[in-house]
Amino acid sequence: MTDINAFIDDKVKNNDVFLFMKGSPDFPQCGFSGQVVQILSYLGVEYDSANVLESAELRDGIKAYTNWPTIPQLYVKGEFVGGADIVREMFQAGELQSHLTNAGIAVKQTA
Repeated sequence: MTDINAFIDDKVKNNDVFLFMKGSPDFPQCGFSGQVVQILSYLGVEYDSANVLESAELRDGIKAYTNWPTIPQLYVKGEFVGGADIVREMFQAGELQSHLTNAGIAVKQTA
């Protein structure tokens, strides 16, 4: 489990915005991952992602890493933001845009 933790830690800490999701941004494989991709795309946010369906070790590892039971999981500047429901609620309230902007992440549109 140490190798997967190192992998997760590297992705979270070395990418301004990182999404652990089911599928890929071009082909999300669950509705919740699709919602987060749609929100990030709407905002024009550049991000990297990892498909947890490619590895049971990654799927289990990310849940243990954050002590959060669901996927997707969004990270901004090394900080866990939340899953689909939290990201959607933050977006609808304008809080996600503020959070990203305050973290120095370029946001092309606001809701």
